[in-house]
Amino acid sequence: MDDDGHLARAAMIAPDDCATMAEVRAGVDAVDRQLVELLGTRFGFMRAAARIKPDRGDVRDEPRKAAVIANASAAATAAGLPDGLAANMWEMLVEASIAYEFRAFDARD
Repeated sequence: MDDDGHLARAAMIAPDDCATMAEVRAGVDAVDRQLVELLGTRFGFMRAAARIKPDRGDVRDEPRKAAVIANASAAATAAGLPDGLAANMWEMLVEASIAYEFRAFDARD
């Protein structure tokens, strides 16, 4: 970790430059660490939402959920990722985020 508590990012070989499975695995592991760090930041925003929203009924926002999933799906399509991947992943991510936000909302003073 660096001085700010973030994961140190070692130089990573680009996927197209990998010549061995050890390089591929090191790259996958590095990306996974980055994804976990990003998820931590995302869930920090869920804590902020729980702190800011005035009513518990505001935690679940179906129009916002649909927009988040649509945005992720569009970005995934533009990036050439497999069809349906982002929609499936973000459905699970958003539902987990909502559950987390409910817990944070219920825990506030």
